[in-house]
Amino acid sequence: MRLLEVDDLHVTVAGQQILTGLSLSIDAGEVHAIMGPNGSGKSTLANVLAGHPGYEITSGSIRYKDIQLEDLKVEERAHLGLFLAFQYPVEIPGVSNMEFMKAALDAQAKARNEEPMSAIEFMKAARSAAQQLDLNPDFLKRGVNEGFSGGEKKRNEILQLLLLQPTLAVLDETDSGLDIDAIQTVSAGINRFRNADNGVLLITHYQRLLDYIVPDVVHVLANGRIIRSGDKSLAVTLEEKGYTWLSAS
Repeated sequence: MRLLEVDDLHVTVAGQQILTGLSLSIDAGEVHAIMGPNGSGKSTLANVLAGHPGYEITSGSIRYKDIQLEDLKVEERAHLGLFLAFQYPVEIPGVSNMEFMKAALDAQAKARNEEPMSAIEFMKAARSAAQQLDLNPDFLKRGVNEGFSGGEKKRNEILQLLLLQPTLAVLDETDSGLDIDAIQTVSAGINRFRNADNGVLLITHYQRLLDYIVPDVVHVLANGRIIRSGDKSLAVTLEEKGYTWLSAS
């Protein structure tokens, strides 16, 4: 099943062209990793998929579950099962993780005409997910990302992923700022999420993350478009040679 189809996408930010003809397809059950130099458009792609209003699609199309994605609001995309883990998660003072996640799950259930999860069911699921990510259950009572370390913020994003169970997870540099132990913990959470019915778009700078989350396809994004695709060995080559060799090959 085709989850995502991006065709010849051109995007501007504040009048500057960032994506210049990007095409990408992700099927259910697949993990795709996107690598590339700074400023190549990786985070722009993530934000466009999520529906950030500061990004303008000038041409091209995005279809998600065979629905034209650019016509949908941010919350409509989320209700369809699209999830974005931020590169820089924001703080929401005064709103606990429990309140935030219960509200998100209730909104999701309402949009899908499903029965909301009971408070007892929610607490059981939240504590289980926190335990899988080596988070103290008291973590759930704290304000969303308020006073969190970088590692806690990234693990909190994966906690949300495990609870919401989206169909397509877009993870924007989830490994950024993590030590090796935290990378292993976060990777284990992502591997628990992945299955034959969902997909993952993993944006990263470093091949080391792909030692723990083995992708089906690795893409190189440069100058706003994908210039090379391959298997995990492509990431190893990039780690050894950098990106300059691609322009010469």
